[in-house]
Amino acid sequence: MKKTLLLAVTLIISSYCMAQQQLAFPFQGGNAAMTQFFKDSIVVSPEIIKSKANGTVIFKFSADQKGTIQKLVIYYADDAILAPPLIEALRKSNHHWVVPDNEKTHDFILSFAIGFNPPTEGTPSPQKGVYNFYLKKKPILSNNQVPLDNVTLLPTIQVKYSID
Repeated sequence: MKKTLLLAVTLIISSYCMAQQQLAFPFQGGNAAMTQFFKDSIVVSPEIIKSKANGTVIFKFSADQKGTIQKLVIYYADDAILAPPLIEALRKSNHHWVVPDNEKTHDFILSFAIGFNPPTEGTPSPQKGVYNFYLKKKPILSNNQVPLDNVTLLPTIQVKYSID
């Protein structure tokens, strides 16, 4: 009797000790579809190319049950020049986000790494342009605490452009 009771209690306790809930990827079509969507949607501005800008931009945004982006916050950007094309691409991603069934909205963190392809031989070295960019860059930083709550960290999207 004691063994049966102990076994029953152990089974009940173990049913509550499950690992994290496995969620479907939060972009329709999965990780590869999300990466391809952003590669197709991001239009690098001539201003970025001219200044040979590179760096990281991190966004936090909320999506509702229809996949529409509700709030968009820039947590960090190496330079303000990098954010506008990424914001435009995120706006194009409306209705592509998948929110878990038991939630009305869900928060996501998405980072972008922007850089240029190495120039072909015969072109001047881009080192001076990159150095000038770093001298003049104006980062966007979060000065206050950043509440994360229940958020999903998405894989980094890498954006490459040519400076030729």
